[in-house]
Amino acid sequence: MKKIVILLLCISVFLNCKNDKKTEQTNETISTESSDRTEKQNDGLTLLKGEFVYHGDAAVLQTHAEIYGVFITDKMLELNNMAEKYKKEPTDMVQVEIRGKVTNKKDEIILWDNKVEIVEILNVSPPKDINNVVKLGQ
Repeated sequence: MKKIVILLLCISVFLNCKNDKKTEQTNETISTESSDRTEKQNDGLTLLKGEFVYHGDAAVLQTHAEIYGVFITDKMLELNNMAEKYKKEPTDMVQVEIRGKVTNKKDEIILWDNKVEIVEILNVSPPKDINNVVKLGQ
């Protein structure tokens, strides 16, 4: 009889401790809407890092997760001018870091699902892998 009481006591203590951990985790949730955010974090722009190419009348930004059609604006043309010094071919992609307005609204010109309007250019660097170029018509 003593063994059963001790066993039940141990089980109840174990179960009570397990429930305490769950309540601690829910109390530690972090609110993203705090006053600790910087001015840049509150402006509604998205930071995007990836490979950029502008050829013909089409501009594309490919990140690790998505592909974005880029609106043709003065900032996009400025980014293309900065990227030209790293290109060997007109179709070479260049590593960029930009901040912009991302949208999914339908557009007659850009047919990609995700679109971005470049607002700020943070960084432009040469492509990572230059040997991965496919050339057509030779």
